[in-house]
Amino acid sequence: MDMRAKINAALKEAMREKDQGRLSTLRLVNAAIKDREIAMRGSNEEHEINDSDVMQILGKMVKQRHESARAYEEGGRLELAEQELSEIKILETFLPRQLTDDEVKAAIDAAIAAIDAQSIRDMGRVMAVLKEKYTGQMDFASVGPRVKDRLSI
Repeated sequence: MDMRAKINAALKEAMREKDQGRLSTLRLVNAAIKDREIAMRGSNEEHEINDSDVMQILGKMVKQRHESARAYEEGGRLELAEQELSEIKILETFLPRQLTDDEVKAAIDAAIAAIDAQSIRDMGRVMAVLKEKYTGQMDFASVGPRVKDRLSI
């Protein structure tokens, strides 16, 4: 079952169970997917939304909610921060498990070995390999500097 089918099945289940929090979050996910489809229609290339695209959308939504929750906590709006955190839990049910620090290090080493990266000029290729294999499993904003350090050695 592809990601969109899983999300739609969960949406229907939330409707049956009258789980308003889950329902609204899943509707936001569907809206984000439709937005991406519409944006792709405007481009010259024909492209269907695939599981990797859905993973990117979900990862972006989780990151946005983490930032919002942090801002709400700093502003003393704990009820809104709790709502954001509950949405994160719902979104994470569709994402694969996040890699541990050691697993990220091993993935970086494997990607560097796979393309025989020698210098910092190969960083883009290394990141492309990592994104292809580990979308949704690691935070690429924090992985980038680690790849850069590794290639600088």
